[in-house]
Amino acid sequence: MKKSILTIACLLLIAKINAQTTVIADPNDSRVITTGMPFILIAPDARAAAMGDMGVATSVDANSQQWNPSKYAFSTDKQGFALNYTPYLSKLVNDISIAYVSYYNRLSDRSAVSASLKYFSYGEIEFVQDETSTPLIQKPNEFALDVAYSLKLSEQFAMSVAMRYLNSDLKLDGFDPDAKAASTFGVDISGYYQSEEEAYNSFNGRTRLGFAIQNIGPKFKYSEGGVENFQPTTLRLGGGFDFILDDYNKVSLTGEVTKLLVPTPPKTGVEYEYTDVDGNGEYDEDIDGPLGAVVDDYVIMEGKDNDVSFVNGMFQSFGDAPGGFSEEIQEFTYAIGAEYSYQNSFAFRAGYFNEAEDKGARKFFALGAGFKFSAVTVDLSYLFSASKVQSPLENTLRFSLAFNLGADSYTEY
Repeated sequence: MKKSILTIACLLLIAKINAQTTVIADPNDSRVITTGMPFILIAPDARAAAMGDMGVATSVDANSQQWNPSKYAFSTDKQGFALNYTPYLSKLVNDISIAYVSYYNRLSDRSAVSASLKYFSYGEIEFVQDETSTPLIQKPNEFALDVAYSLKLSEQFAMSVAMRYLNSDLKLDGFDPDAKAASTFGVDISGYYQSEEEAYNSFNGRTRLGFAIQNIGPKFKYSEGGVENFQPTTLRLGGGFDFILDDYNKVSLTGEVTKLLVPTPPKTGVEYEYTDVDGNGEYDEDIDGPLGAVVDDYVIMEGKDNDVSFVNGMFQSFGDAPGGFSEEIQEFTYAIGAEYSYQNSFAFRAGYFNEAEDKGARKFFALGAGFKFSAVTVDLSYLFSASKVQSPLENTLRFSLAFNLGADSYTEY
């Protein structure tokens, strides 16, 4: 009897020793960083769109609120406003669009206030239960409302602070009656440097530098027990140079890099437990048979847990990519753009935007033009996709109208 008990105990011990676990990577893992309310990142104005979706270091215009409000402190116009319209997914539908309105007012030689409203309409969605029921029409939408104050800290450098309210009403009563509109707030901090005009051998020149940290704010969710979403907190860094050829002709070159200050999703896997029949410490499908029971369906294999606060997420975003430094570099997008202007009445623009293949694969060229008639400026832009992933703005013509209000104006310095 004692021998039988001892034998059973030994067999159980051997079985315990040979019970192994393995983690199989999740094939559905994505390296793309996702956030809530990504509409806030879409370029709403035609000038910025024509130069590759950039604006943090370009010269001041009526739509600087979207990119860097501190530029308003350098505006030579007292005040103005702009109206912008961008069709979205125009190759598929005709009722999805982005509208953007901005306004600015220089209070003095050193300060300015500004505001904007961005509205993203998803068009009409029709729900029909059966052939006899009345269709239920839903109109999901998102919007962002912000105000900013800009102040010159020196003759060449200004900073600004913006406060933003965001609302995302994507609830579809015909699909999820418990869903609700999500809302949150964010803060932008930006700065802009514009040098004095300097004389070179055959032209004059001016240097421009800019930075912005946008959408700094708490996470939000669409339902009481839903998943918390990060805002699209973004770092923008840019620089440019104006070649002032003469009193009529100017060529401006600008470059910009951006990075989402949001944690990278870790590389995860599923942990299984199996019995190592031959005792070699490795899983051999032909010998050990199929995998056993699931022990844990969410195991971080590489990277860091992205379930953190928005503040921790901003700092973590610089060093949490599963692929290390090489993947962190891929999370930066870049854009280059050029603008030729004649007598401040006509402008021709071109730009290129690039994003890494594993981070969204957005790549496109853009062209645009601007025309100024007295106090009114008209801008147009057109996008050509250069990626295997089709852009929702491909072959889309965008429109902007800007108005200079009042006769008062300021000198550059």
